[in-house]
Amino acid sequence: MLYNVFKPLVVALLRIVWRPRIEGAENIPASGGAVLASNHLAYADTYVMPALVRRKVHFLAKADLYSARGIGPRIVAAFLRSIGVMPISRTGGSASRATLATGRALLERGLLLGIYPEGTRSPDGRLHKGKTGAVRMATEAGVPIIPIGMIGTDEAQAGRRFIPRTRPRMRVVVGEPLDPRALADASGSALEGPRLRAATDALMAAIRDLSGQEYVDEYASDVKRRLRAGEPGGKGAGEGSGERPVDPVA
Repeated sequence: MLYNVFKPLVVALLRIVWRPRIEGAENIPASGGAVLASNHLAYADTYVMPALVRRKVHFLAKADLYSARGIGPRIVAAFLRSIGVMPISRTGGSASRATLATGRALLERGLLLGIYPEGTRSPDGRLHKGKTGAVRMATEAGVPIIPIGMIGTDEAQAGRRFIPRTRPRMRVVVGEPLDPRALADASGSALEGPRLRAATDALMAAIRDLSGQEYVDEYASDVKRRLRAGEPGGKGAGEGSGERPVDPVA
């Protein structure tokens, strides 16, 4: 597969430009399904983390990337499929259920699924409220969640459009596996919704401890909408990340 062809090239390039390192790699199981739940600072996250993880990491990408017309977009779509990036719809309702089913199926096949619980890149460098999909998929598939803190990826392109900075030293900090059912049970709630919410909050706390970010109890997408509208509150769009507030592959 193209994944095996391109990964060594990506790893070599990353080592030359940024020299990223991974800590706690032993916390990722050598086999079997697991969710790798990470904070999301920059586009580089989607390349840096999989490059440093020994096993192949699958991601779910917004379906728009696969439906665009033209030769270029079709080539990109074919490339994404070849490296294990699966198209999903983020329109809600039945589309959301289909997304959860796709992720659960990958986990039940014993694969690693990379997820950004925030749902999009942080618009201000802070860690935002997580969505419950990661916990739900891990719980239904009966697999652990591995919290991951990405550090320094937002500085690589800060203030630059083409030539990346070489100064940032990127780190991928991998935490100990979490049992999603145990996290839910610890909440003491008998309702599915509150249990998922409590477990997700515990997951985000673990990610915060690894990344060292300030936590904000607000969805990143809501912060982006407010910043686009010029409303007060929070840092300016892209401040601390050097990027436009555009939904990423997640």
